[in-house]
Amino acid sequence: MSHSVTITRTTTSTTTSALLINTGYFKTFPGLLKLAQVILGAVCVGISAHYMTIYRDVYGYVPQLFFLLMTTTFLIATACLFFSCLFSLSTATIIAKTLYELMYHSIAFILLLAASLTLLIQVNNHQYRGRYYEPYLAASIIGLVNSALYLLSAIFGYRSYRGI
Repeated sequence: MSHSVTITRTTTSTTTSALLINTGYFKTFPGLLKLAQVILGAVCVGISAHYMTIYRDVYGYVPQLFFLLMTTTFLIATACLFFSCLFSLSTATIIAKTLYELMYHSIAFILLLAASLTLLIQVNNHQYRGRYYEPYLAASIIGLVNSALYLLSAIFGYRSYRGI
């Protein structure tokens, strides 16, 4: 016995304006590094900006300003990278394989290390002790930890760029 079968295919397409979040990016090590960099950068900016407005000294102003400029710059840029990888499903995989990740994190490591060390040396100067010593010391140490996170990101950026 033979019988006939009819198969009907229906293709529908819909467009959505819903915002999709790449929650899998939170589970990756580069995603967690960027999140930690944003949080630590916000803490550094908050501390240094708050105490810079209270205490203005010509001697101590330049290292504080350099530290504030570097932490603010890399806070904004890393937040943009983090949110673009979080809200775009393809950005996290594409941008990690480019030279941009390696260059950005290497430059961030060098400049944030220089700014943190400059502030740390200035804070530990004997002429400076007593005036907001603890907050600036904490900010410079957090900046050093953040620069170490940028070094880790640069290493992962190199490995991803080279395909290792």
